[in-house]
Amino acid sequence: MSRIFLSSLFALTVLTGCLKDELPVPARPRGEGSVMQVCMGPGYNEQLWIDVSSGTVVSSNPKTAWNLAFENGADGWRVRLNGSMLMSAMDLGAVEITAAHDTAGMFITRHIDAPSGHPDSTAIGDWRGTGHVYLVDMGYDALGQQLGFRKVRFDGVDAASYTLQVAMLNGSGLQTIVVNKDASRSATALHFVNGVVNVFPPIGAWDMVITQYTHQFYEPFMPYIVTGVLMDQGRTRVARIPDADIAQVTLNDTIAHPFSGRRDAIGYDWKTYSFETSSYMVNDRIVYIIQDAAGFYFKLRFLEFYSSTGQVGCPQFEVVPL
Repeated sequence: MSRIFLSSLFALTVLTGCLKDELPVPARPRGEGSVMQVCMGPGYNEQLWIDVSSGTVVSSNPKTAWNLAFENGADGWRVRLNGSMLMSAMDLGAVEITAAHDTAGMFITRHIDAPSGHPDSTAIGDWRGTGHVYLVDMGYDALGQQLGFRKVRFDGVDAASYTLQVAMLNGSGLQTIVVNKDASRSATALHFVNGVVNVFPPIGAWDMVITQYTHQFYEPFMPYIVTGVLMDQGRTRVARIPDADIAQVTLNDTIAHPFSGRRDAIGYDWKTYSFETSSYMVNDRIVYIIQDAAGFYFKLRFLEFYSSTGQVGCPQFEVVPL
């Protein structure tokens, strides 16, 4: 799968979320349905990592807490960008990292990670053995402020760690960074200023993350920040039933609507924006069947995108074990 070209800027709308004390109460015992509501905070700033079976948010972090995610596992080598900030990267080639560079041409030739999570559709691509330097646009924070640029060269990877160099756009401030792999997590996160940070929960502790992420639109061709759900790819699967009564949905429905392993199998389009009312409307007829890492099945539908006080960015959804 080819990497996705990024050709234009986005229009970032700053919206206000709600307080963390509106996180959900524990779910009912297995066999009963439960309704959760979570809130992402001002500007959709929080990433909320959710365990579907227990009905809990197992961890949360500001979306600005990390820049790069490094694939763990002895054979892991892929590096992903933090798509919640509209990050992108351009391959400068085998240039000297301490030389001064500019961003000329970046908005035409840079790349984003595919929202599907396909391993061959990352902005960085296969960097091994190339010595290439990548110009990384760190994107935007929750207030719409641009976070600047870094140059990165990935020097090596083995079963235990990654080694990379990071510099400013003008070549100053060169650092050598070692990122140790953590077999208990699918990825290890790095912040260019704060170093390695614990963002990804342990393997098996979460099923999906409610977050902003970069989606590639094609009519018009434009990458854009959306708010939705990304799955724990490789450990969860989702079947989407576009028009159904959740009470009538069973596992037999997956015959006509097979499971998908895409990271954005739930995605963002369970809601639509009305320009007439200047608000989001949720389609509660879209039902998702989720198979979690433990092999259990659940059906899920979204009910709301606002809190009881009208705060946006507070998805409410019903989960029923199958």
